[in-house]
Amino acid sequence: MPSVPRFYCAQTLASGTRLQLPAVPSRHVQVLRMQPGDTIRIFDDSALGGEFEATISSMGRRHVEVLVGRHDPVHRENRRRVQLAIGMPANERMDWLVEKATELGVCAIQPLMTQHSVIRLNDERASKRAIHWRGIAIAACEQCGRNRLPVIAQPLTLNAWSTQLSAGQGTARRLILSLAPGATPLTDWLARSQTSEQDTVLLSGPEGGLGAAEEADALALGFVPISLGARVLRSETAALVALTLLA
Repeated sequence: MPSVPRFYCAQTLASGTRLQLPAVPSRHVQVLRMQPGDTIRIFDDSALGGEFEATISSMGRRHVEVLVGRHDPVHRENRRRVQLAIGMPANERMDWLVEKATELGVCAIQPLMTQHSVIRLNDERASKRAIHWRGIAIAACEQCGRNRLPVIAQPLTLNAWSTQLSAGQGTARRLILSLAPGATPLTDWLARSQTSEQDTVLLSGPEGGLGAAEEADALALGFVPISLGARVLRSETAALVALTLLA
């Protein structure tokens, strides 16, 4: 884990420029009792990638200014890009799932409302939750060393997401976590997979799983049913185990 504090900055970064850190990183620098002359690392999730060294040049009660230094093109992403489409677990478990999935390298998370979902969100609440989860993903990237933020999509119903998926084009492999007899163990699927770099969409249900009709619709869209063994795992546990194996 990087020993130098790392922070995400939404503005485009360039060596030799000075900038004021956004409010949240500024507060963190203050809490860490850092001083002018101390070094941090910052990243902007831009096409350039990597991260920058930055030296604190001045501090006030409400601002921290840094001088952006050397660019480091370090790359810490998984070879296989995985999008997780997940029936949202209840309470704080979705927050925990977003944090851990980010640490494991997921490239995108699509929260879903399904037949057995406990959480139901209207458009306003869905937008607020997506913003909240993005903040969790940013903090996880700062901690684990990733310089690419996963895309946190606004929650959709499974039907709406399936419609988008069927209308889109792409070569990503489609997997669905399933308890149905005959589902292929994920380890066996990976052993037969021809490449470890092919994009993959992983669909996982909420507590109680997907409904029979929902799973049938997913199979019609080309999803391959996979399993994680004989035990029944909690929804967030199953998704993270699958992400670990896919990584």
